[in-house]
Amino acid sequence: MTNEEAELVAKPVKDMYGTPMGTVLGTITDIDGSIQTVGVDCGSAGLLQIPYEQLVVQGDTVVFIPKWRLDSQRLIREKGLALRRLKALVDIVSENDDMRQDAEIIHEKYKARLASLGESEREIRARLDQRLTELEIQLRAAKTVQFDSKVQYKSNEIAESTFELVGRQAGSLIEHITHETAEIANVQRRMADLDAELEDIAGSSAMRLRDSAATYLADQPAAGTSLPEAPTTSPVPEPPCAAGPEGMPEPPPQVAAGAPP
Repeated sequence: MTNEEAELVAKPVKDMYGTPMGTVLGTITDIDGSIQTVGVDCGSAGLLQIPYEQLVVQGDTVVFIPKWRLDSQRLIREKGLALRRLKALVDIVSENDDMRQDAEIIHEKYKARLASLGESEREIRARLDQRLTELEIQLRAAKTVQFDSKVQYKSNEIAESTFELVGRQAGSLIEHITHETAEIANVQRRMADLDAELEDIAGSSAMRLRDSAATYLADQPAAGTSLPEAPTTSPVPEPPCAAGPEGMPEPPPQVAAGAPP
């Protein structure tokens, strides 16, 4: 048995909000000796196999970290980094348009990464919604037990000490449920903020492209919109003789016979 296994076996397990879960029964290891899963005896709920990455030893207690928390933290970290790099890339291209062609390759890489993260995000969002539903059911059950103990105490069915003990236990569970619900809400809000940031970056990028196009068009010579004027012609000279009644030139006067030329 390795030192890691010895640290885990027989220790109580609680979730990160303090709710007891059970006791470590043993571990399952890989061929190289690394721990894969940890068996937790949950009493009547049976033996629960938990991935080793979801457990942290803190003193005499093993703390269970829910998978939704690990996955959501990983998603937020990777998506935030991809958005920061994408924004930096847009700024670089806006400052130096000559690098646009070189930046396209990296730009497509980040877009593909964000698309793959989108698939993971949809799965995590569904898991968070499911967990919120489970917590709501647990919260109603805890409040029911708490209220019913008060009814039993008022009807003299249980002693005051028992009523106070039930109140403390139920109140502690309600507090744990409230903390987990609040943390899930914070994760959902952070995801929404990242989505809004992505839309802002996309809009800013499109605006810069439009500005770049407008600058390009402003530098070009304006195209003429009017047709060229017809060339002017010289006026037609007047005929050398006056026009007759019909507008035809009059014949020259006749010379009389025998008259001197």
